Amino acid sequence: MKINIVNPVRSGAPWRRAASGLLPVITLLAVLVSLPSLADDSLTNSSPNPVANYFINWFPRVTQIQSEQPRWVTPLVTVTPRLEEEFRYDQLWQTKENHASVDDYGYNKGLELIPFDPVEIIIGVPGYEQQNRNPRQFGWADESFLVKYRIIAGNADNGNYILTAFMGLSVPSGSDSFSSEHYDFTPTIAGGKGWGNFDIQSTLGFSVPDNGFVHSGSGNSLASNTTFQYRVDKFFWPEVEANYTYWPSGEHEGLNQLLLTPGLMIGRIPISGRVGITFGLGCQFPVTDHATVHRNVIFSGRIPF
Repeated sequence: MKINIVNPVRSGAPWRRAASGLLPVITLLAVLVSLPSLADDSLTNSSPNPVANYFINWFPRVTQIQSEQPRWVTPLVTVTPRLEEEFRYDQLWQTKENHASVDDYGYNKGLELIPFDPVEIIIGVPGYEQQNRNPRQFGWADESFLVKYRIIAGNADNGNYILTAFMGLSVPSGSDSFSSEHYDFTPTIAGGKGWGNFDIQSTLGFSVPDNGFVHSGSGNSLASNTTFQYRVDKFFWPEVEANYTYWPSGEHEGLNQLLLTPGLMIGRIPISGRVGITFGLGCQFPVTDHATVHRNVIFSGRIPF
């Protein structure tokens, strides 16, 4: 059996190679979660340096920003309109329509920060993908970034709603077999509304590669994700997501697919101070013909801070 390795990285098991790419981000996360104690010590001696004050007041500022929005849990697939601070790692086990399988370590999740009101930035960690068919292929996905701008919001005492605009960017930095080979921009509008323990979160976005409307490759896509979520007790959030995609151009031109994703999120479980843990599991499957996937099993782990 011949094994074809695309754009190889250092030898070793896939999880070791993925871990080596995550190390700088994990180090940064460790520094960030240690800042609250440093800030507590520094607040008694306010610095005249505006840069120092910016970082000293980081977590009080984030607390104030987040207090003005709903307190739902981020769904498994749908990108929440809420502003979050966390590190996120997802694991995807995908079976395609031809029954080939792909394992994705990371799924392009990463570090989420709120640098100022009302903005969040997400710095994705490229997923490490393993395609299990002949010839087998290994490699990194493209780098991704996302900026959120919260337009309006009300917490549970003030309407329990939110409306946010996104701008996503995918950079063609991945391995040959896993890169789109184009910069991809994705403007998106997202919103949510809650009623007691029940909430709906939804997004609508359109992807535009740097070569515009094309009739080959991934092309353009219109994607809508809607999550119906209900909190049970304090930490359990069963949910059902509807994930719809339509391709006006590209290799799937004229096709559309609807995936349903039942899942369970558990969190936010406090660990120490601001630091907590949230995790979830779900299974995504198509309910329309000509879907690009047969089944996705998704695990998600987050460390909010």
